[in-house]
Amino acid sequence: MTDYRQLTQDISAHLLPLRQSVPGVMKGFGEMGKAAMADGALDAKAKELIALAIGVASHCAGCIGFHTKALARLGASEAEVHEALGVAVYMGGGPSAMYAADAVEAFRQFSAK
Repeated sequence: MTDYRQLTQDISAHLLPLRQSVPGVMKGFGEMGKAAMADGALDAKAKELIALAIGVASHCAGCIGFHTKALARLGASEAEVHEALGVAVYMGGGPSAMYAADAVEAFRQFSAK
């Protein structure tokens, strides 16, 4: 079983060399993320649900970790996460179902008090 808390910590640490060697790229990516996730017609939780579904459909364990962590922080319910994962499975088929199972576990880990 993947420890998603550790995975997200490791990825953050492994991105440090990129932040140092290509700071403009990484700063630009961070700014794009802030702009994309800012409240607008959709709130932050809705946008994180979309991001999680895309991460699952793209088979990205890191995306699953970071977006389930954000969803737990934003107070998403298990039902909301599961519905978003249902859309990811619809769009990505069997492989996305496997990553959706991982996302269920990641959300459980980040939601545990």
